[in-house]
Parts: sequence; structure tokens; C-alpha cells
Amino acid sequence: MIDEKDGIEQEELGAQDQVEETAVESTPEIVDQVEEVAAVAEEVVEETAEVAEAVVEETVAEEIEAAAEETVEEVAIEPTPEPVVIIKSIKDEPEATTGEEEDEDELDEELLFATGYDPNSAHDEFDWSITNKGGAVYSAETTKEYLTQYESTMNAVVESEIVKGRVTSMNGGDVVLDINYKSDGLVPLSEFRDTQDLKIGDFVEVYVEQQEDLRGQLVLSRRKAKLLRAWESIVDSYENGTVIKGTVISKTKGGLIVDCSGLETFLPGSQIDIKPIIDYDSYVGKNMEFKVVKINETIKNAVVSHKALIESDLAEQREAIIASLEKGQVLEGIVKNITDFGAFLDLGGVDGLLYITDISWGRISHPSEVLSLNQKISVVVLDFDENKKRISLGLKQLQPHPWEVLDNTISENSIVKGKIVNIEDYGAFLEIQPGVEGLIHVSEVSWSNQPINAREFFKLGQEYSAKVVTVDRDERKMSLSLKQMATDPWSEIENQFPLNSRHTGEVKNLTPYGVFIELQEGIGGMVHISDLSWTKRYGHPSEFTKVGEKIDVAILDIDKDNRKLSLGHKQLEENPWDTFENVFPVGSYHEATVLRRDDRGAIVQLPYGLEAFAPIKHIRKEDNNLAEVDEVLTVKVIEFNRDDKRILVSHLRYLEDIRREADEQVKKVKDDERKVTRTAVKKQQDSIERTTLGDLEGLAALKEQFEQQNQQTTKEDQE
Repeated sequence: MIDEKDGIEQEELGAQDQVEETAVESTPEIVDQVEEVAAVAEEVVEETAEVAEAVVEETVAEEIEAAAEETVEEVAIEPTPEPVVIIKSIKDEPEATTGEEEDEDELDEELLFATGYDPNSAHDEFDWSITNKGGAVYSAETTKEYLTQYESTMNAVVESEIVKGRVTSMNGGDVVLDINYKSDGLVPLSEFRDTQDLKIGDFVEVYVEQQEDLRGQLVLSRRKAKLLRAWESIVDSYENGTVIKGTVISKTKGGLIVDCSGLETFLPGSQIDIKPIIDYDSYVGKNMEFKVVKINETIKNAVVSHKALIESDLAEQREAIIASLEKGQVLEGIVKNITDFGAFLDLGGVDGLLYITDISWGRISHPSEVLSLNQKISVVVLDFDENKKRISLGLKQLQPHPWEVLDNTISENSIVKGKIVNIEDYGAFLEIQPGVEGLIHVSEVSWSNQPINAREFFKLGQEYSAKVVTVDRDERKMSLSLKQMATDPWSEIENQFPLNSRHTGEVKNLTPYGVFIELQEGIGGMVHISDLSWTKRYGHPSEFTKVGEKIDVAILDIDKDNRKLSLGHKQLEENPWDTFENVFPVGSYHEATVLRRDDRGAIVQLPYGLEAFAPIKHIRKEDNNLAEVDEVLTVKVIEFNRDDKRILVSHLRYLEDIRREADEQVKKVKDDERKVTRTAVKKQQDSIERTTLGDLEGLAALKEQFEQQNQQTTKEDQE
């Protein structure tokens, strides 16, 4: 292995010596021969490097190949101080084993001998002025001048830059480009898909990837050149606000993908137009202009905006339009947006707001009742703010006010028709014609004094006929009445509803103090809560009846001046309190059921449906607990007031009476026992005769026993 390596190195050194002995003659023919020799030398170097790779390490072969290439370049480029002739080939193989190689060696020797070269003689004896073509000999200065002129015709190509190249040919799937370099470059034809009419002689920009690849080929890229130019235009648009063009190629989440000269950018949905866009698909395939609003140098990505272009154009138009605006000026606009409070109009580059109150003299609930999108209308300028760029417009101002052209036949006591357009707590507004309204006050709704809730009585859009009460054309006000459309029923109230007469009415309203009942249209009265029942006390009339029910009432009083009727329900029956005074006298006991209980006491129900009140301390039971609702107790009547219809009862007083009676019964039993004992003692004393001393002792013991009994009885009485 070592011997083979040494042999290869010697052969390479020999080849290098032969190349150094070779010179370039200063004639065009000599230059051609120099190039041929350089090509042969490169082949020898490559073959030598292949042999070296098979024997030694890869790094040694690379060093040998690099040294040989440097030598070839020096031979091909650097001029020699004296004109010489190429007379020898440097292609020698380490082993000549085939007949073809021997024939090549013989041809080389014949060529050398034909020029007068003797391989056995010294180099100094060779006549360098002899050429094999009889070409002219140039001096060193002339040769240097020609070489300088030749080098000036070639570009200094630097990698990673963009250069222009001329199409010299198109072969198969490649395009050959001449960039005025020592070799042409190949670019795949697929990179020219955007240039359908590409032909020979056209100039295109390409990106220099490598001056030479492993095969010595110039590597160019049309695609990278386009991307680099596209990125330069994007950066310029971002920094200087220039406009770029692009094609929308697809839709994505939140926007569109735009191809800007081969570089994909993102167009957000909010930046497509100044108005909201819903259908993104309609923009796919369109060519549009954009401004770059954001870039990312790291990933070479950008965000573009078409809206920015529109806004910049509109800003200029807006300035021009606002500068020429005057109050009262009539303009034409297109309705571009409708909201609950008005409509926005495009006045040709500037937007104006038409408030809902300035659309029509009449009342409208929404602008869409009069206007529609993209409708072209004439409006008048009411006001504008140059600083805030706000313009207030009016539509109804182009027409005369309806009050100014109101029919003269509309006067007091005349009848008008219209519909309800607004409802307030104090009444409703009836629109007679657009812009002309009259107020129907709640007091003019009905002849009845019953309170009227305007929001419940009236409905928007309802039509009514009303009588004109007052009209003021200067103030543009009108008051109307519904009740005056009919005769006043109170004019003959005594004949229709005499005192103490009975009637049936409908419950219209409930208040904490009574029930409002309508007997007929326009006539009604109130039943006070105390006049609902003789026996029950109601906390609220809703416990007795509800709105819409029919109840019977009696006429108690008529106030014609104030248009009031006093009604009663309990008066339809006789007053039971005349009888209750005998049934529930003070001190009587009755069974009662607890109906309600609060902190003050309890309402209990007595027989015959009569209710009574028991203070809280009077409903405690024997176990000292308060009686519960629905519990049945025995109570004692402690107060009866016929005039106030009030009865007070007590369960506690009943318990006290029971205890007192029990105590009296026990005391009576004890008194009877004492009387029996005393009678027996007295009888015993009367039957005893005089006795002896022993008898006296027995009497003494009997006396002591009697005294003890008396003391015990006295103590019990005291307790």
C-alpha cells in the first residue's frame, strides 16, 4: 500500500512538472491549445484522484485534487514572460496495460519529435520560438494587454446575489442562461411558469446559488430571485408605504392567502374592505393592490391590507368634501348601514349619520321602515365637525313641516282619526298624519273616576277616533278626548243607580283599602275593605276577590259633583252583630280554631264564622307553648264591642278559671273533713265521765292529737 501511494505521488509530481514547463503563446491559436491542455490536465488530475481514493484516505485525495486544480488554473490564466509552444501532453497513467494507452503514448512522442523536441536533451536547448501552427509571436506586454481585455468581458459573479442573464437556448426541461461568466447556467423550465412567452434572447433575473458545484457547473435559481425581489418590494411597502400587487389564491381561517410575486402573504378578513365581508370565496382569483402592514424578518412572512388603500383614498376625498361642506347644503348619498338609532350614508368618500328622528316627521320605530340598504337618497347637511369628521344629515328637513300645511278643518270639537304611536304614564299620543300628533290624557279616556293605566289600556298601532279638545298651531300641540265621544252617564246617575239599589259589577282594580267595581261603561265605584263582610277581617281585598270577577253590591252613597259612588257588599245581608251580642257575651266559653298568628296575637274563628282576636300571651297553653295554626282551643270572651265589630278572647283566662274552680273544690272537701272531725271530738268529750288520774293521761294524749290536726289544717289553708 505504501509503495502504491509513493508511486502515485511521484506521478502527480511529474505531471505537475510537465504542466509548469508548458506555456501559453500570445496568439489566439496558442490560447486554444492552452485550453485543450488544461482540459487534458484536469482529466489526468481527476483520474489520479480516483486512483488515490481507492488507495488512501479521502482527505489525502481531496488535498491532491485541490493542488492539481490550482496548478491547472495558473497554467490556463497566467501569461508567461516568453512566447512558447505547447508541445507535450501530460496524460501519463501509472500503469499502461492496454494497447490503447500505448498508442496514445506513441502519438504524443511523434508530436514532440515533429517539433524538434528531444526528450533526452536539456530544456534549455529547446527553441521556444518554433510553433506547430506558424502563429505570430507576441511580446509579454501585448499578451498582458490582450488578457486584460479578455478578462474585462467577464462579470465578477458573487454568490447569493441577483444578476441578469440572457436566454441562449431551451433544451428539454432546462433553460440555458448566459450571465457573461466563464460558464453558462442551467435553470429548470418549471421555474418560468409565470412567463409563458419566454424565448431565446430574453433577459431574466436569476439568483446565484453557487459559482461552481462539484461538477464545475454554475448554479442559478429563477425562483429564489423572484422570492428575493418580492420580499424587497414587501419590505419597501412596509417601510415607505408603497403599493404592491398580488393575487388571492385561497381562503383560510380568518382571511385570505395572497400571492405577491411568488411570496405568500396573509390578508385578514377585517382588512379586505372598509365594510364587513362575509363571502370570502368571491375574492379568490382576484388581482388586487395592497399595502404591507406587518412583516416578520425571521420567517419571511407578511400581513397585507387592501382596506388601508381604500382608507387612504377615502381620507383624501373626505378632506376635500368636508372642506366644501356648508350647513343647509343638499347632497346625494347611498345608505350603507342601518342601525337602531339611524342610518350611515356614503356621500362619496365620507360618511354621514342620519338620525332616526331626522328621517321622518312622523314617528318610526326603526329606520328600516323608511330606508333600505344601497338606497340612493337626497339629504341636507344639518351640522358637521371638521375636527371629528362628523356630519349630521337630515331627510325630513327637505319637506315642509306637517303643522304648517295642516288642514284648517281640524279645530276644536272636530273629530279626527289616527293610530297610537307613543304611550306614556300620563297618556297616549294619537298620530293624525305624519308629524301631527295629539295627546289623549288618562283623564280623557273614560267618564269613570277609576284610575286608568295608559300602558295597559292603549296598544301601539291601535286606531281610535277622538274629539279635538284644544289645538295650538303655533306651539304645534293638540289635546284629544275619547270619553267626550259619548254622552256623560253621570248626568242621570240618580235615576239609573238610586240609593240602596242592588247591582252586579265587574272588579276592575284592587287596592289595599278597597275594590273598584265598574257597573257600566264610565260608571263605577269603590267597596271599602270594611264593607266586604260583617264577620271577617281581610288584610287585603285580594283575599276576598280578584280582578275580572263579578260581585253584587249595594249603592251606599252618590257624589255627583266628584263623580263618585260608595258601594258595599256586606250590606246585602242583615247585620248579624245584633244577634252575636247574645250568643257571645263577655265571660262565655267557646271552641275556636286558630286561623292566623303573628307577633301581636292570633285570629281565631268562632262558631257561625265569626272571627275574634286573641293577644299573644292569651294563646299560651298549659305547657307554656303558643297555640299553632289550625289548632282548636277553648277560649273565653273577654271583650265584645258591637260598634267596632270586635271580639277579644283568651285561652289563658279559660285555664285560670279551671284552676280556680279546682282549688275551690279541694278546699271545700277539706272543710267538710274538718267539720266531721270536730263533731266526733265534741261527741266524745260529752260522753266521758270523770275519770281517774290514769284516765286523765289518756285524755291528755287525745287532746295533743287533736291540736296537731288543727295546726296541720291551718297550715294547709294558709298555703
